[in-house]
Amino acid sequence: MSETPSILILHGNDEFAISAHIDILCAGLGDPATAELNIARFDGRVGLDFEALNTAVNAAPFLAPRRVVVLFHPGAAFPSAESRKKFTGLLDKAQPDATIALVENEELRRDHWLLKWASAAGGRAGVHVYSMPKRWEMPRWIESEAKKQGGRIDPDAAARLSEMVGQDTRIAAQELTKLLTYVNFERPIRLLEVEKVSLVSAQGSVFELVDALGQNDGKKAQRVLHQLLEDEEAFELWGMVIRQFRLLLQAREMLDERLSVAEIQKALGMHEFVAQKVSSQAGRFTMSALEAIYHKLLEIDEAAKTSQVPLDLALDTLIVELMQRA
Repeated sequence: MSETPSILILHGNDEFAISAHIDILCAGLGDPATAELNIARFDGRVGLDFEALNTAVNAAPFLAPRRVVVLFHPGAAFPSAESRKKFTGLLDKAQPDATIALVENEELRRDHWLLKWASAAGGRAGVHVYSMPKRWEMPRWIESEAKKQGGRIDPDAAARLSEMVGQDTRIAAQELTKLLTYVNFERPIRLLEVEKVSLVSAQGSVFELVDALGQNDGKKAQRVLHQLLEDEEAFELWGMVIRQFRLLLQAREMLDERLSVAEIQKALGMHEFVAQKVSSQAGRFTMSALEAIYHKLLEIDEAAKTSQVPLDLALDTLIVELMQRA
């Protein structure tokens, strides 16, 4: 039996913390040149090939100590008792040299079937809950994250940044990286720098990009994309685009359930302005259209990470394909 759990359930609404946990798992695979050959990602919300999952879980590692298999939204992939029994049977027989991360972007109830399975599995399974900080906790979280990144931020600056990003820890961390680079990690970030540098401008441009897609304006979408690529690293931008469409999927689902913008804001831990924008954008897409786009994003992500296609070219191609479908 492994000394550490080989099957991890990562749940909660702090997507940034969950991603950081997965990054640590992947970093433990050793040489980056071969690490990606030992990583498989699946998303239960856009259809799941069970046999492909079975193969990934039971394949032998290639020039690495382990394999990492990440399954997002297993609850969506296995909605029935019969399908869950088949899936947990796969987990029970999984090879010990595979680390399987099961990710749900909401906190699971204690009686959830996955948590029940984990309890019965004993030491083979580990459960980690990652919840967004409360709004009043965000300034302290920002100060702590600045220290993790090797810098400091004044309390009043942290409070102002908190007002700008709400409870979005990913955007807060990205803004801190930008601000710490601006001060060259030599002194604390001050209020003036937050108001001058941290305008969350890239996120605003991503909103503009999605707006253009929702309006079937391919020329504007490509113009905004090219402007973003001039200012941002392709992979950083890519993460923001994937995150945006994941939020749109969640918001569309809640809109279909007739939840209000305020309820969506609370559920997703967003700033009020961001919640309004996301809800408005989600209303311009059908759920099936968002699922198709998200599935395509996952295909591009896999191709880019295995160096099959340059990411900037893939983004450009994606816009062309979406406009052709429209």
